[in-house]
Parts: sequence; C-alpha cells; structure tokens
Amino acid sequence: MPRVLLIEDDQAVRDGLQLALTYQGHTVEAVETGEQGLQRLTSDVADVVVLDLMLPGIDGLEVCRRLRQRHSVPIVMLTALGEEEDRVVGLQLGADDYVTKPFSPRELALRVGSVLRRAKGAPASPSMGELADGALRLDTVARSATLNGAPLALTTREFDLLVFFMVNPGQAFSRPQLLERVWGWDFGDQSTVTVHVRRLREKIEEDPANPKRIVTVWGVGYRFDGMR
Repeated sequence: MPRVLLIEDDQAVRDGLQLALTYQGHTVEAVETGEQGLQRLTSDVADVVVLDLMLPGIDGLEVCRRLRQRHSVPIVMLTALGEEEDRVVGLQLGADDYVTKPFSPRELALRVGSVLRRAKGAPASPSMGELADGALRLDTVARSATLNGAPLALTTREFDLLVFFMVNPGQAFSRPQLLERVWGWDFGDQSTVTVHVRRLREKIEEDPANPKRIVTVWGVGYRFDGMR
C-alpha cells in the first residue's frame, strides 16, 4: 500500500484527509508540524508527502526546500486560494503538484494517486525505452536522466515534461496544452508550466538564459528543438 506522510496542523482537516486517503487504499501517517515531518523522513521514506504551506514553526516552503536537499519523494502542496506567489515558490523549490483550498478530500486523494502513478511511471510507449539528445539521455523505464554522464535530479513532473518534449520535437505547445497533456489538468494555474520549464532549463541548458533545447515560441508557448 502506498505510504503517505501528511503534514497538516489543522486537526479537522488532517483527520478528514487521513480518512479519505486511507479509504483510497493508502497507508497514512499524519503529523502536525514541519519539524515532525522532517524528523519522520530521516528514519523512513514515504511514497508521497502531502504538505500544508501554512505550518507553525518551520513553514511548508522551508520543509519543501529541506526535503528536496535529501529526497526525490513526490510532494503535493496544500495552499490557500490567495497564495499564488507561495505556490510558484513551492514549485520552484521542487514540489510536484498542489491543491488549492478549499478542496474536497476526494480531490486530494485523486491528485495523490495521479502523482504516485507518475512516480512509479510506466513509459508513455512500451517501445520508447531510451531517449537521447546529444549528451542528454533519459531512460523512461528506470525514470532516470543523465547529462554528460552525470545523473540529473529531476522531480516527477520535470521528468514527465521533459519526456513529453523529447517525444514531440519541433512542435510548439501552449501552456494550457502542456497542462492537459503532462499534468492531466483541463484547467489550472499556467504558472505551473512556466516554473517547471524554468527549472528544466536550469538543469539541461548550458545557458538557461539563452536556451537551445526548450525554446520559447512567443505568443504560443514552448518547443523542444534539441541540440542541432
């Protein structure tokens, strides 16, 4: 059973989410503070972390930052409706997904399930196997990536986005199209795409300010040109 670490200080919300996630077949451990969550992950590794941004003591953004220094575990953030800037920062720090309050426990459970499926990740095509663009190489079965022979630390969403770009070279995609094709959302904050593209460029481009692989198509979105 997938293991979920839930970090939420509001007891009513915590109890409701724990019940919903358990009903969906997850094993849930719930803690109240960021300190408790970080301590828990030093002795065990969860399959996914559900993290509230507004926590006492160490807030959710700092918890996300510290987790990403040590773990590649998928992180789903819980944010309030007016916290758009915090959502963007959370994505920049390496969160994989977010759910905006108010939300139903069932919606969160579905998002967690989606993130887990992507993290376990069968390749998009059984025959895809390896993808390569110069010194950039992806193994879609092992879900691993290297650049110049060195491992790349990619989050679940970053890996999925890069795979999508590499199997669709030369095609321009808008942010809404990428949200639908990669995230599986038919609506959502388009800054999610912008942040993930920026993070990918920082990891795979020689000069992220002058990208050669993932280029901006003004008025449209992005296109994967590769190293020509």
